[in-house]
Amino acid sequence: MIGTIRSAIGAGSADYVEVRVQESSASGVQYTGKELESIGRRAGLGGSVRAMVKGGWGFTSFNQVEELPRFVRAACDQARLAGRGFAGLAPVDPVKETVAAAPEVDPRRVTLEQKQELCERYNKIILSSPKIQTSNVVYRDSVVREYLVTSYGTELVQETCFAGAMVAAVAKDGSNVQQAYDSVGDLRGYQIVEGREEVCEAVARRAADLLSADPPEAGPYTVVIDPKLCGVFVHEAFGHLSAADAIHENQRLCKLMSIGRRFGPDTLNIYDHPRMPGEAGYYAYDAEGTAGGKTYLIRDGVLASRLHSRQTAAMMNEKPTGNARCLSYSFAPIVRMSNTCMEPREHSFEQLLDGVENGIYAVGSMGGQTDMEMFTFSAEEGYEIKNGKLGRKLRDVVLSGNVFHTLANIEMIGDDFRIYGGLGGCGKGEQAPLRVSDGGPSVRIKNVLVGGR
Repeated sequence: MIGTIRSAIGAGSADYVEVRVQESSASGVQYTGKELESIGRRAGLGGSVRAMVKGGWGFTSFNQVEELPRFVRAACDQARLAGRGFAGLAPVDPVKETVAAAPEVDPRRVTLEQKQELCERYNKIILSSPKIQTSNVVYRDSVVREYLVTSYGTELVQETCFAGAMVAAVAKDGSNVQQAYDSVGDLRGYQIVEGREEVCEAVARRAADLLSADPPEAGPYTVVIDPKLCGVFVHEAFGHLSAADAIHENQRLCKLMSIGRRFGPDTLNIYDHPRMPGEAGYYAYDAEGTAGGKTYLIRDGVLASRLHSRQTAAMMNEKPTGNARCLSYSFAPIVRMSNTCMEPREHSFEQLLDGVENGIYAVGSMGGQTDMEMFTFSAEEGYEIKNGKLGRKLRDVVLSGNVFHTLANIEMIGDDFRIYGGLGGCGKGEQAPLRVSDGGPSVRIKNVLVGGR
């Protein structure tokens, strides 16, 4: 395949040409309530060509690999029409390498019937609880082999093997409806989805218990967020702001996200790191062939860097970070996160609670939204904190605020770091869900606005 692509690149004329070809296979199972909603396998082969001429891009995608020279010429012709100047690409060393997937248990060696039986067993556990009205159990896997050849000399083959599962329970008592879920997914192998019977029981129990929980009184609180909510906060509220394509195109954001600006205490470090083996957001090289590495976005409380493609790095006179990614061959690469985390510190969970007279412990995430620096997140569940101790369970815990003010209000960072993947992923533009992980420790933050009664 590499030889075929290398030969085709010469069919067109441009300042830069890259060709990406993907071979993929996938399988999936989904139960909704008592019904087996979907089950099946699929395979695919396709690719794309991206060409640059004087700063203008051309892009074509295809399924007929044998006609690759024609698609190279088409992308180059598009680029010539779009070119108006020369934006340039930040230089990177060409790569000739094969990066193989190494799952402990390859999901391709597990039959579709076995996957269906696993999901059916999990689904029955959730539905066995009398307060559970319905359930959702989803299994997905995918194996991708991607070839990348560029006119700058890169010849790269990368394989990924993802497996994951999500279980959810919905409990109902009259008009009171509550839900809980759990999701896992990474590149370590099929074994990650096995042996999760106790997780299913816990999900059903959490959903049922939330029926008798009370919402908090609305107002500002000292809040302790758990590692899962910390990861979601870091990804959604800050990671998206760190994408250089968004910064470069928005003067207000460019001013807000100026390198050297202090965002939090000296103990605050936030990073993006694609080369975390086995994690959902792992890759050795991005979609442009740039080597991935650990990029500190915030270091010692100060904005240290942002996430770049080769083009945004050239535009902003900064170094590429290896964060150009695409959902599939049908899309051109854009700046995306990989594994985005807050670093842990030395404080125990008990120390985070100590001294909090009237606060809230927010656990898990049921989603949220961001608008520039403003955010709103819903925790899966919560607990009162009274005089340094956990109290009664809470539901409908919604946190909102300004991300910069919230980072500045961090009082204490815990030592209980965890990172989460899962079946969900990152959304940007039309490219969703892209596999990522996010994580961090428990964190204590003062003066967080919590919605409730």
